[in-house]
Amino acid sequence: MKRITLIFTFVLSSLLSAHAFDNRSRWITASEGEVNKANTWIAFRRDITLQSVPEQVRTEIAADSKYWLWVNGRLVVFEGSLKRGPNPSDSYFDALDLAPYLRKGENRIAILLWYFGKSGFSHISSGQSGLLFSAPTIDLFSDAKWQSRIHPAYGTCGAPHPNFRLSESSIRYDGSQDLGPWQTAVSPEGFLPSAEIGRPGDRPWNGLVERPIPLWKDFGLKKVKYETRSGEKQDTLVAHLPYNMHITPQITLTDDEGGHLVELQTDHLSGGSEPSVRGEYITRRGTQTYESLGWMNGDFIYVILPHGMKLKSLSYRQSGYDGLPEGSFSCDDEFFNRFWQKALYTLYVNMRDTYFDCPDRERAQWWGDATILMGECFYSYSTRVHDLMRKGILELCAFQRPDGILHSPIPGNYDAELPAQMLASVSTYGFWNYYMNTGDSETIRRAYPHVRDYLNVWSTDETGLTAERHGGWDWGDWGDHRDIRLIYAAWHYMALQSAAYMADLLGLPAEAASYRSTMEHVKKGYNACWDGTAYRHPNHKGDIDDRAQALAVVSGIAGPDKYEQITRLFHKWHHASPYMEKYVMEALFQMGQGEFAMERCRERYGAMVDDSVHTTLYEGWGIGAEGYGGGTWNHAWSGGPLTVIAQYLLGVSPSKPGWEQFRVCPQMVTLSRASISIPTVRGTVSVSFRRKGSKAQVSITVPQGTECQFLSAPGASPQLLGPGKHSIKMNL
Repeated sequence: MKRITLIFTFVLSSLLSAHAFDNRSRWITASEGEVNKANTWIAFRRDITLQSVPEQVRTEIAADSKYWLWVNGRLVVFEGSLKRGPNPSDSYFDALDLAPYLRKGENRIAILLWYFGKSGFSHISSGQSGLLFSAPTIDLFSDAKWQSRIHPAYGTCGAPHPNFRLSESSIRYDGSQDLGPWQTAVSPEGFLPSAEIGRPGDRPWNGLVERPIPLWKDFGLKKVKYETRSGEKQDTLVAHLPYNMHITPQITLTDDEGGHLVELQTDHLSGGSEPSVRGEYITRRGTQTYESLGWMNGDFIYVILPHGMKLKSLSYRQSGYDGLPEGSFSCDDEFFNRFWQKALYTLYVNMRDTYFDCPDRERAQWWGDATILMGECFYSYSTRVHDLMRKGILELCAFQRPDGILHSPIPGNYDAELPAQMLASVSTYGFWNYYMNTGDSETIRRAYPHVRDYLNVWSTDETGLTAERHGGWDWGDWGDHRDIRLIYAAWHYMALQSAAYMADLLGLPAEAASYRSTMEHVKKGYNACWDGTAYRHPNHKGDIDDRAQALAVVSGIAGPDKYEQITRLFHKWHHASPYMEKYVMEALFQMGQGEFAMERCRERYGAMVDDSVHTTLYEGWGIGAEGYGGGTWNHAWSGGPLTVIAQYLLGVSPSKPGWEQFRVCPQMVTLSRASISIPTVRGTVSVSFRRKGSKAQVSITVPQGTECQFLSAPGASPQLLGPGKHSIKMNL
């Protein structure tokens, strides 16, 4: 399918403010049937005649909940629309140019609408199916002239149903009720004039906000080979996919009788302990082709069908965020090459409407996860993914409660605060890291008041340490022996640091000074919890918490005088989950223990990296019962070491916003050679090193419009490098 040209305004204020949709359009739905029942599918048709095709036809489409668009029988949009919403009340719409798909004379516009009809952890249901369409250039608007009907073939699978976190239903399709080529038929059967149910801006969809991210990348249909596992009554066809991906399976088969059930699912149906989505198809007589349009993910496709029934072919369509890896990494250790590749796969399967924690159990934008995923993407993926970050930041702010509390996942029906995750989101690892990599000061300007209001919720106790408070869920990490007071305090410290930087940027020196004053109190209180061997809050009765030690280092609370003892603790204690292990690894590099950092990374992530079946990284150190939180095997937070390898092993990070200047200070441990290329907003930055004995050579490519600070070792005097390629020989 040809890529659509999306029309972006890139005016960030549009993300949270309503767009003036043409008032000649009407929200429409089918005029008969249960149009607001969960998992309802509605087919729409409108034919128009054009005397000529304009050079551009800006078209705006809002849909509750998803849609597929054909023009003259050609699939133009595969799964349009975004889950509601940009804020707790409004909705998104798509904007695209239809001119390339129109022709002089008669044109047939067809839209298939999927109404979710239920909320979840990533979608707010409006309670009403609806379609809104506007193309003023060709005088085409949604109204009662559009023909429509509930598509009779679509229904809902029986148990097991998707778990409560998902707004999507599992789709059953009855081939005997298929409408044939309704997208192009002269008079499609059973279609009636649509019902007009509202104007732009009306409830329940309210204001309309232009989609801030690209339409999905459609990789096209690809045939796949499969093996047959025969049973007494059923056969299971198993197809191995190249990697864990978002797919819609397509089957072609012949059935002389019809009425047989074919099940469509992946190996991730229960990958997160509770059911995800699947599909069912009921055959009709003859040869037939069916594509199940509700995406599912996995490493394997399973097609379960009556024993003896033969498939003519099995295909899949991969779709996903239209921003792919443009960076690269390689080294002379295959373990870390495999880690990097699995981290990339895990990132991609966790990007769509939002950043996910996992694509099967939840599809939810938890901000502890999002903070780490953003950091990974800056070193590996196209800068097009910055749009997804911006969307997430502004959504998080828009869902802030009147009492100042931030909560996630959003958008959706979950409203409990996870304090550690919320502090991480606004910290130097979250919003400020976004700014340093993008230079997008406008988003910081919009976000800052929300950061300030959230930090006003926090206070310090008589020792100076962050005062005890509880959110909706006192989650600091999976695993045991969490020193929760210190975990919260370290994140509070880094959130205050981020807010101080934001206040500096926005010309608010008094507010910046206030944040820094509070930081000093927190730091003093935290260091009062050092007992001579470790950081431990007096209320913490468990083992030494390696997380609390790591956060003390990466925040700057712990001074070098404590590094030797903290390093010893990291040899003994291993309580952090893969989510927090990233910060342990980073702390070790900051303390000059890069060799041990790489060793501990290999030990802790070894099982998931060496897993020859699964192409993505786990949520916990094992999967299923051996994991945490359900034990999914596609949690991108486990790719956190990708960022550490880039920032410390190869030593690359922005030192001025938007990569106007960047720093290179490689710590050449473990590996004899390594190289990285990083897609930045100023072009591709490349760094590599080779070492042999006490000699090393570092190569750096500096794009136009930026400069590099090269440091031969941490603390060394920087050498400024201008645009171009540089080769530096060093004695280690």
